[in-house]
Amino acid sequence: MERLDTANLVLRRPVGGDWPAARTFFMSDRAKGIGGPLSEGQAWRALAAEIGHWDIRGYGMWVVTRRGAEDQALGMIGPWYPADWPETEIGWMIWDEGIEGTGIATEAARAAILHAWTALGWTTIVSYIAPDNARSIRLAEKLGAAHDPDAPQPKPDVPCLVYRHPKPEGL
Repeated sequence: MERLDTANLVLRRPVGGDWPAARTFFMSDRAKGIGGPLSEGQAWRALAAEIGHWDIRGYGMWVVTRRGAEDQALGMIGPWYPADWPETEIGWMIWDEGIEGTGIATEAARAAILHAWTALGWTTIVSYIAPDNARSIRLAEKLGAAHDPDAPQPKPDVPCLVYRHPKPEGL
């Protein structure tokens, strides 16, 4: 599904027009949790990988925008499963610092997680989080995920915490 709608948000497939917002985020200190700040070329490839993930897998992370507002890219949230990842992940990146603490990430992540369980039929969901990314850790815990210290690492040479999301009752 290329688009998900929630009460307050539209989650849509990323497009080339998201480049200015993506570039600003990936090249900033805000991208530290994903290995940034990145160079302009690395930022370009990061967005291109997100767009290409859709073509290869048939799903991917969505760009988050506000419902009923201008199509302003606020971040990306959703399913992510590169060829070398040990498990299926729901990831998130809030590009716009001004929306932190507003509940947008929580609302979008809940929708993405439910979609992964139901529409994608995933049997496991994790979130890979940099150890010093306190905001992401809080979000994972708010979503009901628990730290799984025995889970395989996506990049053995890059430390990260693996948070495992519980399957909702009845699914």
